[in-house]
Amino acid sequence: MSERSERMELPSSALFDLVSYLAEQRDWSGRTFGPGPRLRGLAEHVGKELVEVTAACTPQEALEEWCDIVILALDGAWRAGFTPEQVCEQLRRKAAINRARQWPPPGPQDRANEHVRSNKEDR
Repeated sequence: MSERSERMELPSSALFDLVSYLAEQRDWSGRTFGPGPRLRGLAEHVGKELVEVTAACTPQEALEEWCDIVILALDGAWRAGFTPEQVCEQLRRKAAINRARQWPPPGPQDRANEHVRSNKEDR
C-alpha cells in the first residue's frame, strides 16, 4: 500500500457485509487505479499472486496472497459493470450450482479436480 493510499475502514469479521465492502472497495479502486475494465492488468496481477501463493512460507502468508486474488477478482467484476448486489447474488448462485454438480473422488493434491461434464458441457 503506498503512502498516499488511504486506509479503508473495514467492518468487523463477525459483522462483515460483503455488499458494503464491495461498494467501498469499488470507490477506492476506481480512485486509486483509474476507471475502465483493466482486464489484462488484473489477469497479470492474479498470475503474480498465484506464484506468491505457491511460494508462501507460512499459512498466514498464503492467506494474504489468496485474499489478494479475491480482491482482484472482485475488482474485475465491478470493472465489468456489475454492482455489489449482482456480484453477491452470482456468488450464491454459483455456489449452489457447484454443490449440485457431480464430482469425482478427490485426486492428487497437486492436480485440479473438475466436476463431471454433461453433454451440454456446462461451466
